[in-house]
Amino acid sequence: MGIVKEFREFAVKGNVMDLAVGVIIGGAFSTIVNSVVKDLIMPIVGTATGGLDFSNKFVRLGEIPATFKGNPDSYKDLQTAGVAVFGYGSFITAIINFIILALIVFALVKFMNSLRKTEPEAAPAEPPPPPEDVLLLREIRDSLKQR
Repeated sequence: MGIVKEFREFAVKGNVMDLAVGVIIGGAFSTIVNSVVKDLIMPIVGTATGGLDFSNKFVRLGEIPATFKGNPDSYKDLQTAGVAVFGYGSFITAIINFIILALIVFALVKFMNSLRKTEPEAAPAEPPPPPEDVLLLREIRDSLKQR
């Protein structure tokens, strides 16, 4: 019975719940970023590069089976047929997704940190004046130096 109680206390802690919410929102956010890259950015990149479509860039490594009924120049058709293909175009798209996601998360964290820093940093306080006995000892030292 002790393990169940410990697990319940662990699962209900604030950090675990915050992590779960973060993972769920991150998954949804990833879908949005994938759509932004696929539907908005990659067409612009394709237009700028003369119609280059990264998602269909690959190198075929395996043989096409005799029962293949698709386009031999289509990455998706070859993958569906089980042909070994080196899909560097999909990798380039994944890298672009990651860079955009990292930039957005960086901007979001920077914004959240700026919200936390609403109080201006206080100037360091001047040190208190030395006690009278220290001042007296300094005077004695200075007078001894003069002799």
